[in-house]
Amino acid sequence: MSESRPAIIRIDSTDAHERGLQRGCALRGALAEGVRIYLALFAQAGIEEEAIRSNSERSIESTRQWCSSLVDEMRGTAEGSGLELWQIAALNARTEILSSAAGARPGECSTIVNTSGAPVGAQTWDWHEELSDHWHLQDVRRNNRNFVGLTEHGILSKIGINDAGVGIMLNILGHQDDRPDGVPVHLVAARVLAEASTLDEAIDILQTAPVSTSSAITVVSPDTAVIVELSPHGAVVLTPNDGVLLHTNHFLDAQLGRGEKPGLYDPDSQLRYGVLADRVADSPLPMLASELVPYLVSQPGDAAELCCVPQPGALLGDRWATLATITLDAVARQMTVSVGTPRDAPRVPLVTLVAE
Repeated sequence: MSESRPAIIRIDSTDAHERGLQRGCALRGALAEGVRIYLALFAQAGIEEEAIRSNSERSIESTRQWCSSLVDEMRGTAEGSGLELWQIAALNARTEILSSAAGARPGECSTIVNTSGAPVGAQTWDWHEELSDHWHLQDVRRNNRNFVGLTEHGILSKIGINDAGVGIMLNILGHQDDRPDGVPVHLVAARVLAEASTLDEAIDILQTAPVSTSSAITVVSPDTAVIVELSPHGAVVLTPNDGVLLHTNHFLDAQLGRGEKPGLYDPDSQLRYGVLADRVADSPLPMLASELVPYLVSQPGDAAELCCVPQPGALLGDRWATLATITLDAVARQMTVSVGTPRDAPRVPLVTLVAE
């Protein structure tokens, strides 16, 4: 992948296994290296390969019972890339696997949405710098719904929008009861994009998914948007406050928040949320998705680090970086992506994808 323009992979089939084969063949040269990096990250977090494989296989079985076509697509990805199914499952379940490590921080992102007009949103995607060359954009056709998105190599989906204008953004959370045996949140995201024609259908998929690890899924639609907080103890739907949705990496629902994993994101997540809330209070949100990006800009010395840059000398597992900045426009069925932080966005190429 270029430093300034991510690759776009096009997948076109009504058959889940064939979609996986296309994905695996397109990524064959890079997937094995991505698996190697993830195994190293898991090991650094104290998770042994035997546990990784066991938890991956448990996630496969949970997913098979909930939506077998997702397993078919992962199997095709494994065959197309020359890897084993459990390795592809481990990529898709990387959030769940990392939740089992004591103190392992699973990444941090910030999300902002304006629903006062046609719903538009923006978010940062912060992750390990070592994986900066292991993600791509995708244009997926002839599923139940066509969709475009951003995802990591081998992972079926992450952030995106479909041809019905249903889009999703993702923030990982942490609950004391998180465990790695449920349906991976990235596969839940894939099902929403592939199947949901309305906001209510997306919410139903999220509320009925047997997840075992916590996250916040922001769902935009041409009419409005919500945030669905997921945890091992259920799902809560959060509605806009004066046309605004904000999320970082802590629970906003008080009941779910009682089980928050201590020391995982605090106080950083609360500080980032506070900065966003203050900016919204000082300046009403614009109607254009592109004009939300400056709200996510931070400079050295700001109260919170919305733009994540690795610290000098940081080692594997601690080299956090904002790998991409994303916007969604539900009515236009449009997604934009720029490599790097919101601070970098004005000087790097902007890629625009439309779900047709």
